[in-house]
Amino acid sequence: MSALPQTETLLLEQEDGWLTVWLNRPEARNALSNEMAEELHAVARSLAYNRDIRGVTFRGKGGTFCAGGDLKGFRAITEGGQSQADVAAFSRRAGELFHAINELPQVTVMLVEGAAMAGGLGLVCAGDFVAVTADAKFALTETMLGIPPAQIAPLIVQRIGLARARRIMLTAARFGGNEALALGIADAVVSTGEDFAALEAGLRKSVRLCAPGANAATKQLVLAAPHLTRDEMLDRAAEGFASCLLGEEGREGVASFLEKRKPRWAV
Repeated sequence: MSALPQTETLLLEQEDGWLTVWLNRPEARNALSNEMAEELHAVARSLAYNRDIRGVTFRGKGGTFCAGGDLKGFRAITEGGQSQADVAAFSRRAGELFHAINELPQVTVMLVEGAAMAGGLGLVCAGDFVAVTADAKFALTETMLGIPPAQIAPLIVQRIGLARARRIMLTAARFGGNEALALGIADAVVSTGEDFAALEAGLRKSVRLCAPGANAATKQLVLAAPHLTRDEMLDRAAEGFASCLLGEEGREGVASFLEKRKPRWAV
């Protein structure tokens, strides 16, 4: 298990096997600077093999989730004489971050108030469960700046499907919390950020009934399914099932059910 990294742009709160990651640049509406992206990636790496942390919640300090990429950083790129290869490498690193969060073995919860724009919306779509306030604002504004939503496009499609993804990406459409629910971006809409507490408490309770290793294996199968052939999927599912059933969690889960007691992970 890796220790959580020290961070400057993130506030990390750990309680009873649950980690809350606060984006903590409120003066910049929590825009994704290079430093924040590197710190998020470091947190994701530290969680990759951690089964003590059962779930991860992402939120933004200052009443805003994330305004997207830091445009001051983008301007430094356009005026800094960097080569196309340099910029492509920068973009790829960003893509690796989004996919690392998408593939976290823990259950991930995105709680969105204020705004989730561009890359911020991409981060939202990397989550397992998304709750938003009714007055939250969303948009994929990249094409208005002359760039594509390159690395987050697969996550948007994964979350809401190709047709809806095309519409909101190619029109830079702006929408609120209720439309985010209708589009499939959000799973729940609340009135204010204060209402997140009860909703998240219910989620944490449900997640703690599930074995952490089984949840991690399930996420791997779900994310792999669109990219595998029928036979590949049958093999992957069979291997995952066998590994879990014969592992410590599978043995404990079966035994606890037959013995009419709670399994060790159900706290």
